[in-house]
Amino acid sequence: MHGLGNDFVVIDARGAGDPVSPALARAIGNRNRGVGFDQLAVIRDGGVVEGRSVAASVDFWNADGTPADACGNATRCVARLLMAEAGTDGLDLRTGRGVLRAEDAGNGLTRVNMGQPRLTWDGVPLSRQMELDEIPLPGRPGAVGMGNPHCVFVVADAEAVDLAEVGPRVEHDPLFPQRTNVEFVHVIDRGTIRMRVWERGGMITQACGSGACAAAVVTARRGLTERAVTVRLDGGDLLIDWRADGVWMTGPTALVFEGRLSADFMGVDGAGSNGARVR
Repeated sequence: MHGLGNDFVVIDARGAGDPVSPALARAIGNRNRGVGFDQLAVIRDGGVVEGRSVAASVDFWNADGTPADACGNATRCVARLLMAEAGTDGLDLRTGRGVLRAEDAGNGLTRVNMGQPRLTWDGVPLSRQMELDEIPLPGRPGAVGMGNPHCVFVVADAEAVDLAEVGPRVEHDPLFPQRTNVEFVHVIDRGTIRMRVWERGGMITQACGSGACAAAVVTARRGLTERAVTVRLDGGDLLIDWRADGVWMTGPTALVFEGRLSADFMGVDGAGSNGARVR
């Protein structure tokens, strides 16, 4: 599946336990020897969380085999699948970010409430206490936690940034003990920003939902934009709306194909992926 070219492998592991390990995530994420993805999403059984019925739990993995608590575009993709399956226009999903509400926004669009941004140094997290609006790095970026860490640079021209050079250097800066996603944005007007992104795990991606949320929060906190903005990404546009109940993200999703990982690839005899479906 993909959301604006931000591409995912989605494993439906409901009733199949926990079939994914860091090694398997890395193998599936290899674009030459596996399938390839920006992020892996694993759908697991739902239940009741804090008195709320959740349709499913969703785990996320980076292409380098490290886990992630949040992935906004992948959450929208999973929500679209499960809403179509259940014939409903809204549901709750449990993620490492917490329980997130997802809804059909009409016209083929799906929206999800990514929750409130984390705006404390240990909520991002950062390695030491500091103000988040302008952290001590060249360019004075802002830092935001959206269930995963983000470092947002407001620049004159996002197109002019050498993402492949700057992105990995910032991702691995000691200020970020869990590494970080890196966004470069410029303001077009008070309702529109342009963003390019280097994602934690080592890649330039066409879109990043949680990064778009973080960018909207940073520009709004600096008084450069309204709290509802269109974020223009390499893959298309996301609408971000920072409301009283959280940061809502709206955009399209696409199902590309469904398949099954072979027994040879999984390294087991005949079991495939323990019955888990791959999309």
